[in-house]
Amino acid sequence: MGPEFELTDTAEVGATPEQVWAAIATGPGIDSWFMGRNEVDGGTGGTVRGAFGGYEPEYRIREWEPPAKLAYGSGTAPDGRRIAYEFLVEGRAGGSSVIRCVTSGFLPGDDWEDEFEAMTAGGALFFRTLVEYVTHFTGRTAVPVTAFGPPVGDWDQAWARLGTALGLPARPAEGDRVRIEPGGRDGVVYLVNDQAVGVRTGEAMYRFLRGFHGPMVASHHVFTPGTDPGTEEKAWGEWLKRVFG
Repeated sequence: MGPEFELTDTAEVGATPEQVWAAIATGPGIDSWFMGRNEVDGGTGGTVRGAFGGYEPEYRIREWEPPAKLAYGSGTAPDGRRIAYEFLVEGRAGGSSVIRCVTSGFLPGDDWEDEFEAMTAGGALFFRTLVEYVTHFTGRTAVPVTAFGPPVGDWDQAWARLGTALGLPARPAEGDRVRIEPGGRDGVVYLVNDQAVGVRTGEAMYRFLRGFHGPMVASHHVFTPGTDPGTEEKAWGEWLKRVFG
């Protein structure tokens, strides 16, 4: 039997509450920092829908108070599984805001510790990417790009290979300057943890995630106008196969 959990992330950002609301409460906004493709039918009782690979969650909106509060979550599955998200946005002087995100729920099963570790690290990546988005790309909309590499057997080796592919002598560390291929773009590593690496360039945020019981996953956000997601996903799928195959 798994545990009840509650995780809280907080950050002050140089964006107004209205700009933060556009990021967390619209489909194009969520597309620009979370994962996969998203749709929002706004208002209390509305829905937030996502699509990431074959995973297509749907959450009911429980509280909708623009631009200060948004809460939505899943129902309770037969095994007790559930998850809920609450965003609180507080305006500050000078057009800045404080964002507080609370993730809570219940994880069933004997392997809940592995899932909780992956969820915690993934949640840290998503929240930090939200902060990067409203800090560096406010008002712009990204094309989400998702690609899956081959299965990974040794994750220490996989992270070292990623570092090599980014022009580094070892596994990436926060603050490293890197070179992103394909595309030949210079970037900076904005987050590293046991499950993920995030890189920001002037036109994109590139994220590499440890798939749960699976492959290295590319979950990117590209802000260049006219980006074709199919072309990008094909290119990144080939890149992942070449680096981790």
